[in-house]
Amino acid sequence: MLITIYTDGSALGNPGPGGYGAILIAGSYRKEISQGFQRTTNNRMELLAVIIALETLKIPKSQVLIYTDSQYVVNAVEKKWVLAWEQKRFAGKKNADLWIRFLKIYRCHDVRFVWVKGHAGNPENERCDRLAVAAAQSADLLVDTGFFIENV
Repeated sequence: MLITIYTDGSALGNPGPGGYGAILIAGSYRKEISQGFQRTTNNRMELLAVIIALETLKIPKSQVLIYTDSQYVVNAVEKKWVLAWEQKRFAGKKNADLWIRFLKIYRCHDVRFVWVKGHAGNPENERCDRLAVAAAQSADLLVDTGFFIENV
């Protein structure tokens, strides 16, 4: 069964408070997830949305189609930039902690990406945006330790 995932990330200030939102759809099953962080970046939240969504899957080797408006994520994966970064041990690359985490879960599934234009009326992408922004504005903000360590 194909699992369809929509993701979005947000940072208010970039860096600033941020959040991610994701929607997982498989047949009639639908799950929405989101979380906010005290200080982070938009790119970290875009990538974390994908990671958390993939980590939520319970069946290994699932066929997954991810819709995202993040060219950062889509290009890094589809153009295989992240594999080159990995070979160089992510030297000089931002978000290395998340890319390492991404590759671990990405390799557990059969994942394809589709880039969608943000704020262009795609209902699920718009919903993910609202989830991400609401998470960034919530009172329950976590510490993005990877961002903190990278920027000390």
